[in-house]
Amino acid sequence: MMGLELKNLYDDFRDADTIKAYAQIIKEDALKLPKPINIMEVCGGHTHTIMKYGILQLLPSNIKFIHGPGCPVCIMPKERIDHAYVLAEQKDVILVTLGDMIKVPGSKGSLQDARSKGADVRFVYSPMDCLKIARENPSSKVIFFAIGFETTTPMTAALLDNVIKNGIKNIYFHINHVTVPEAMSALLADEDNNKSTTSVVPAPSEAEAAHPRNKINAFLGPSHVSVITGSKIYEEFPRDFHMPVVVAGFEPVDVMQSISMIVKQFVEGRCELEVEYKRAVTYEGNLKAQELINKYFEKADKFRWRGLGDIPKSGLKLRDAFKEFDAEILYKNILPTQEINDHKLCICGDILRGKASPPECTIFGTACKPTSPIGSCMVSSEGACAAYYKYGNLV
Repeated sequence: MMGLELKNLYDDFRDADTIKAYAQIIKEDALKLPKPINIMEVCGGHTHTIMKYGILQLLPSNIKFIHGPGCPVCIMPKERIDHAYVLAEQKDVILVTLGDMIKVPGSKGSLQDARSKGADVRFVYSPMDCLKIARENPSSKVIFFAIGFETTTPMTAALLDNVIKNGIKNIYFHINHVTVPEAMSALLADEDNNKSTTSVVPAPSEAEAAHPRNKINAFLGPSHVSVITGSKIYEEFPRDFHMPVVVAGFEPVDVMQSISMIVKQFVEGRCELEVEYKRAVTYEGNLKAQELINKYFEKADKFRWRGLGDIPKSGLKLRDAFKEFDAEILYKNILPTQEINDHKLCICGDILRGKASPPECTIFGTACKPTSPIGSCMVSSEGACAAYYKYGNLV
């Protein structure tokens, strides 16, 4: 008997017949829609699935996608990337971060550039690798540049928990964890994105029909975030914004089923929070992970999201009881404080806000491409520009 292989776990969720069946269901239900609807997929993982598997081509013309904030790398402002660069320049520092950060450009360059100039920059798959690095380099300060939505925050908290329990004195943290619901609320508070707070979508103008992304009517919620937080974090959107949310997995069948669920809500006049990814997401989420996060972190007053600006209570910071591990405090005197905007030709900000699509950027695929990225949406493996560049021939 053959052993279980990884592909056995996702084969059924990439089945062409199932995808086509959902496409037909969506097509039939879409005929009953009173107005077109625009669905924002918050996470770049969904964007890549939509592009890679040609989901755009399977949908009727009155259902459109708006590409949202994307991923933690995409929304990282240049000044915080500069923090990582400056920390890496220090002679007694080993800067450790997750691999997606390697090519993200700040005003001083990327961490890849810093490493080419002699900085000790290391990229890991797990924050726990910092423990081994610290043991092997007792005279160095190992700084973990922590990034991620709620999905990766428990790993950072677990690392700090191990540092404290084992009395490790040379590991420090630069915290850049952000939270999804606050960004979603900020997008809906944007006057251009939230012209109407009802579930009945107003008739689009000729310009809006050509560029429907300017209004959000529903969300695909990221399932990996929800595994940690539970689906409860999205309750406010149907309740306060009259905005349907379906928590969706990342395989093409997941996405198609989630679109079908959203369309049915509009057809039936409902506005609810629903979970498509029931095989891993519960209402309450992972309570042990939440407990660990709350033990070590609290909400920062604000976090500046690239393209979205300052969003109150959307970032985390170490609690005061653990400030001795905070690299931002330890190196406060040398870290830059000036806010830095994107290149004037880059429209990543508008893409992250769902107001533009990558092909509209004048430097997309020319000056800005994966081998020479200018904007964060191109450099990140989950960025919308990277998805359009990689799978654009499918559009």
